Amino acid sequence: MVTTIDPEAERKEILRYYRRLLRHAKPFLKDNDAKIIKKAFNTSVEAHKDMRRKSGEPYIYHPLAVAQIAVEEIGLGTTSIVAALLHDVVEDTDMEIADVEREFGPSVARIIEGLTKISGVFDYGSSQQAENFRKMLLTLSDDVRVILVKLADRLHNMRTLDSMPRHKQLKIASETMYLYAPLAHRLGLYAIKSELEDLYLKYTDTETYKDISNKIRQTRSSRSKFIKDFISPIEEELRKYGFKFNIKGRPKSIHSILKKIKKQNITFDEIYDLFAIRIILDVPLENEKAACWQVYSIITDFYQPNPDRLRDWVNTPKANGYESLHTTVMSKSGQWVEVQIRTKRMDEIAERGYAAHWKYKTDSSHGGESGLEMWINKVRDMLENNTANALEFMDEFRKNLFVEEVFVFTPKGELIILPDKATALDFAFEIHSQIGLQCLGAKVNQKLVPLSYRLKNGDQVEILTSQKQKPNEEWLQYVVTSKARSRIKDALREERKNRSEQGKAMLDRRLEQLQVPDTQVNMNRLLAFFNVPSLQDLHYRIATGHVDIKNIKEVIFTAASEKGTSMLDLKSFDKEVQKIRGVNSDMLVIGEDTSNMAYKVAACCNPIPGDDVFGFQTEDDGIEIHRTNCLRGIELMSNYGNRIIKAKWTDQKELAFLAGIRIKGTDRVGLVNDLTKVISASLRVNMRSITIDSNDGIFEGNIMVFVNDTSHLEKLIQRMSRVNGVLTVERFD
Repeated sequence: MVTTIDPEAERKEILRYYRRLLRHAKPFLKDNDAKIIKKAFNTSVEAHKDMRRKSGEPYIYHPLAVAQIAVEEIGLGTTSIVAALLHDVVEDTDMEIADVEREFGPSVARIIEGLTKISGVFDYGSSQQAENFRKMLLTLSDDVRVILVKLADRLHNMRTLDSMPRHKQLKIASETMYLYAPLAHRLGLYAIKSELEDLYLKYTDTETYKDISNKIRQTRSSRSKFIKDFISPIEEELRKYGFKFNIKGRPKSIHSILKKIKKQNITFDEIYDLFAIRIILDVPLENEKAACWQVYSIITDFYQPNPDRLRDWVNTPKANGYESLHTTVMSKSGQWVEVQIRTKRMDEIAERGYAAHWKYKTDSSHGGESGLEMWINKVRDMLENNTANALEFMDEFRKNLFVEEVFVFTPKGELIILPDKATALDFAFEIHSQIGLQCLGAKVNQKLVPLSYRLKNGDQVEILTSQKQKPNEEWLQYVVTSKARSRIKDALREERKNRSEQGKAMLDRRLEQLQVPDTQVNMNRLLAFFNVPSLQDLHYRIATGHVDIKNIKEVIFTAASEKGTSMLDLKSFDKEVQKIRGVNSDMLVIGEDTSNMAYKVAACCNPIPGDDVFGFQTEDDGIEIHRTNCLRGIELMSNYGNRIIKAKWTDQKELAFLAGIRIKGTDRVGLVNDLTKVISASLRVNMRSITIDSNDGIFEGNIMVFVNDTSHLEKLIQRMSRVNGVLTVERFD
């Protein structure tokens, strides 16, 4: 189908988007701002004039949409609007960063520089995505707006993912889930984080996404009535006390509903807090805390609270600046309801995260560094002291994104905030690197504890040190903070280097005794004889006694031992071949006679024919097949997009695949017998294992069976659910 393009209509549409952008930006525009935005808009229109997006629409729609998100949904200002409008110009046209700087100043240039992908050749085994991500984060230390504009860019890409080919959808969605949703969360952009997670689901697990969104839609009217009844007595009381307020109810995101269903093993109908009710107060800064607690006491006069579900982020805000008071109360209809109490200022910080946090920073009486700034400083520290490769770095960075916190105190009563599961050793490094490196143990609440002791909220920690103490490999298992990890790795590297130098001196002396020259050939013979990958390793092993210097004898250097050397060369030869050859096929078809390409089914998600799958080229085992919604798959697609292969099953029935089925129901005599009959008799399915637990008349069982494909499994599930007493039957990973 050929669509005709109407240039005039498109021009009007572009101007409409542009005017909308200016309308939203108007409240904060200063003297020259409108002119600069207009100039950026014209530059971008000109630069992208002949380009179209995959959907067929003019490319300029994208930069305009990104700028709109930056203003309307993140609350950014002029510099960010200009950067958003120009963010693809350097990558897609002849314009250079220097031109941007000349025309629009250093701030805009720096942001765009951070957003421009690194081009060029990468080492085999490194990841282009990881390198680009690292580059973008390096700019974070100068200007956090780089990340915020990137999030706006990513959100618009996810919203318009429909027009992309399937393998691109999977790669972009997975990368989003792996990095950008956690980043949005860490920067306090909850609305964006939730939307990114939901869109990820929409493209990787479409069925589940549709199912849950339909259920949310169907329950909308009953929900509205429930909220109305629930809040009417509270509204009356708040007015009586003279509060200015606004109340809204919002359903949970689809992703968080699914997470709850999986985590607690319940159905959609069993989720009690499908939505939260938010009470937003309009009060001056100095009365905020008192007002929130007063409203809490009004609510709990009407409804019984659940004491385990009180969360006070008003007195101790989250690290990303989030402040709010949460309580879960029992409604008159016997349903638990989460109520969030906050002020207008807190609500804006919760919705817009970092950007709003800056807005209030200037006139805030809170003073000092916020948790968010402390986090950004930590990231900065991590970036500046990181010697790992980009992939290790990404892994470290992700570990620092989704973390709950633990609040502990120094002996003088100073509060230190560490990530959840942090240990006494993490605490030592948090105080000072030197204290960490010499840490012997700790006293927690006056009692002696080991380095690996996991800190609890409210612990008071005193670190014991010794000049003689040195870090060892085991320490890496005791720490969770990246600061501690990178300092320990540096110290171990330094120690290894020193020991290697000692080992080299010992080897040189030995070779001199044996009158063997220090040539490359002789070194290769040594490496092959002791089966060690590098000379530095050999030196280190000699120094630590793992290789006994006395075992280095003349016989090693005679021609008879040549076979060892060639073995080594063979390995590197193989790697070279693999590097050059790569995988040439565009689509991997699984199930036919695929003997020409080794593949194996990934153990993490056990895909079976009928599942949506992709192939991943491993470094040694050929191809690994994953389900598209596999959690490990997210990581692979994010880091190694270039090693992902499109894959599909053929219609072959001879193969049997392992699948897991979970069953719940009411217990009765003969039930297991009935179930096994269905499995073996009716469908010729082989069963590998069955475990059934029964408790107070309710049973729960896991059955592992071999099936041909998803429709085969579906039939089996349907037949099992008809067995008398069975309530739910579902597949599990």
